[in-house]
Formats: sequence, C-alpha cells, structure tokens
Amino acid sequence: MNILITGFDPFGGEAINPALEAVKLLPDEIDGHKIDKLEIPTVFHKSKEVVEEQLNQKEYDIVLAIGQAGGRFELTPERVGINIDDARIPDNEGNQPIDEVIQTTGAAAYFSNLPVKRMTEGIKSQGVPARLSNTAGTFVCNHILYQLGYLEATQFPNIKFGFIHVPFIPEQVTDKVEKPSMSLETIAKGLKVALEVVIESDKDIKVALGETH
Repeated sequence: MNILITGFDPFGGEAINPALEAVKLLPDEIDGHKIDKLEIPTVFHKSKEVVEEQLNQKEYDIVLAIGQAGGRFELTPERVGINIDDARIPDNEGNQPIDEVIQTTGAAAYFSNLPVKRMTEGIKSQGVPARLSNTAGTFVCNHILYQLGYLEATQFPNIKFGFIHVPFIPEQVTDKVEKPSMSLETIAKGLKVALEVVIESDKDIKVALGETH
C-alpha cells in the first residue's frame, strides 16, 4: 500500500506550520506500507496542482492531507469538504471581471471516504485529544479536501482521501492569549495512529459522534 501524506507550508505570518512539521516526524513506513510526504503551498488551486502532479507520478492507495486550525484543542478528522471555489468571470468584451461568480465544476461537496469515526476514536484511545469535525472551514484546508474528492471522482477512482486539522504548537501561542496548543510530538503520535487505523481497515464504525453546536 502506498500512502501520500501532505502538510501545508507556514501561512498568516507564522514562521512554522505544525501540520508540516508533524508530517516530517512521521515514519517513512508503517507495517511495510510506504509513506511519502509532500509539502504543499497554502494557496488556492496551486495546492491542488502540486498534489495532482504527485498523484500522476505514482499510484497511491491513500491520500491524507494535514492542516493547521489555530484555536482548536484536538486533532480533528474532517468529514466533508464543500465547494466554495468561486471564480470571477470577465464581461462579454473580455474586460474587467463583473460581479458574478461561477462554481468549480464538481459536486456541491465531497465526503471523505476514509473511516473518519474509526480514526477519531483510535486517536482518542491512545491518549491524544480528538474530535470528528463536520466543517473544514472556508480556507485552503477545505479547498484541498474538496479538491481531493474531485480528483477521486474524476481521475483517481481508487484512492481513499481525507483531511485532519491539528492545533497550534506551544511556541506559536506565546503571544496568543488563551489559544490552545498541543506538542508537536503528540500531534505526530495522533497522526501515526490515524494512519495505522486506516491501514488496518477502511470500514468505518457505527457510533454517534454528532454535536449540538
């Protein structure tokens, strides 16, 4: 089994992105399954292009993207990426864009086909805080999860794909009052557990992990 795990580069004025640093700490192999690591830019569309190029170079069974969600307390496997990839279009004369938008070709949303509940419970069972998330936000993290779904639907039908958000690490919150953080080692431990769960089984468990807010 070939696994591709991606991590975003630093963004928003940060000098470090815990997603990328945690990915670097992961082993290159788990139970004989090869893990390739890929840095991707925190940029709409360019991030998708980098992933797509890698998928065209090698056949993968699993693609798991990792991103930072400052303010979250836990590792949060994401259930769904929504289509908000709007684009401004030019007027009929080809001049300055007019205030209309068109949606990226594709479904309104793509659900991760990884066992997200099993992953969440597996991470928690090893003492790492985790929570199933039903919103990947509206920034590049959501974008790449949606685009992974689009790539699976249109070009790579055999891949299993998903996304996990991770919190800040302690050195990022020294000037961020009351923002939660998690050690890089703990984040990497949780991600390794998630990969082990996926390798073991792609069947999800039947357990209620919904929220009221």
